[in-house]
Order: sequence, then structure tokens, then C-alpha cells
Amino acid sequence: MHPETSVSFFYTFTQKLQMTAYQIHITGKVQGVWFRKYTQEKALQFGIKGCVRNQPDGSVYVEAEGEHAAMDDFVRWLHKGSPLSEVKDVQIQSVEPAGYTGFEIKR
Repeated sequence: MHPETSVSFFYTFTQKLQMTAYQIHITGKVQGVWFRKYTQEKALQFGIKGCVRNQPDGSVYVEAEGEHAAMDDFVRWLHKGSPLSEVKDVQIQSVEPAGYTGFEIKR
């Protein structure tokens, strides 16, 4: 392996392992349609840590952190949501990772 190749590979590899953290606000028909349960299942499937909870205004709030590629997949799924949901909008804000150890549904 040439030095340039190994540096490029190392950079790509470590970039994929970098943690990404988001606060996510989802609006639409997202309560009463098992959105939180499906969100938890998808988060666990993608190796995402954090939490999800319903908001008083009918929206859903998610705190999520994980590897960059997994977070991309998770956010793509959030735009679709659970089978009975109708996602209208997904707003994402980057934040510092909080160090979650699992993914829980909060009340």
C-alpha cells in the first residue's frame, strides 16, 4: 500500500466512525400511529442512541446520536416514518453528542 493510499483509507475510515448528534423535530400525523415505537426499532437497527417523545403540539421530538452513515439512514427513515404516519416536515439541528447508552421512548 502506498503512503497516500493508507492516509486516504485512514481518513475515510475514521470519518465514517465520527459521531453525529441531532435534535430532530417531526411534524405531521406522527402521534397515535406508533411513530415512537417504530422510531425506537429503527434506531436500534441502525445502532443509534438517544430518545423519542411526543410533544404537546402533536409533533415528535427525537434526540439521536451515532455514526455518520447510520445517522443518514435513520434521518431518511424519519422522513417516511411508521406505516400509518404522514410526515409533513423534519427539522434537524446538529448538537454535541450527549453520550446516550441506549434508545428510549420518553413520555
